[in-house]
Amino acid sequence: MKDAIQAGTITITGHADDEIEAYLAKPLDPGSRGGVVVIHHMPGYDAATKEIVRRFAVHGYHAVCPNLYSREAPGADPDDAAAAARAAGGVPDDRLVGDVGGAARYLRAMDTSNGKVGVIGYCSGGRQAFLSGCSLPLEAAVDCYGAFVVKEPPKELSSMKPLLGLASELSCPLLGLFGADDKFPAPDETAALSAELDRLGKPHEFHTYDNAGHAFFAVDRPSYRPTAAVEGWQRVFEFFGKHLH
Repeated sequence: MKDAIQAGTITITGHADDEIEAYLAKPLDPGSRGGVVVIHHMPGYDAATKEIVRRFAVHGYHAVCPNLYSREAPGADPDDAAAAARAAGGVPDDRLVGDVGGAARYLRAMDTSNGKVGVIGYCSGGRQAFLSGCSLPLEAAVDCYGAFVVKEPPKELSSMKPLLGLASELSCPLLGLFGADDKFPAPDETAALSAELDRLGKPHEFHTYDNAGHAFFAVDRPSYRPTAAVEGWQRVFEFFGKHLH
């Protein structure tokens, strides 16, 4: 692992050819490498998410996180942008697919890309990582405690709908990391998703951590659970190491 990286804000072409803000991190050492699209959590395109993007670069990947709230609140603080997006009912699924697809195209077009791209998302981004894996040609997808894949979302998130019916379209292996104490998604929901993927013959591996609830990766929140997060990161890098090299 080498830690010489370059990181900063860029512009990418997203859904409907919109120009949107994104955060890119890339290693400085030579060699071709895979790419990771990081989908931020519902609280927004924030400092903690950008730290995750840099972490992937340190581990040898090109990584980019599109700002999904660029249109609702361009230039706003993450909390304000998230509030504006929630007031609009959340990020529409078709727009999300277009933005992630644009980020994946950007990664594949980089001079040192090996052509392989994976996606990882947290919270609402976990749901969106599954959606992306069912809607785009990807090499790997990681769902970190994504809710409303199986069950209906609350009415205020009017743009979201259950995604279980898309499972037959999953284009790549899926890693799921969940908390046993989480309610969104609850363990019975992740079990139902796993059973459906088994029925369809879709490659996946799910891990549910005891004494962990929602957002156990979030180092800046009381929900952080070091034991689950450390093991979860190990599984993420093993999974991407298998599918993106």
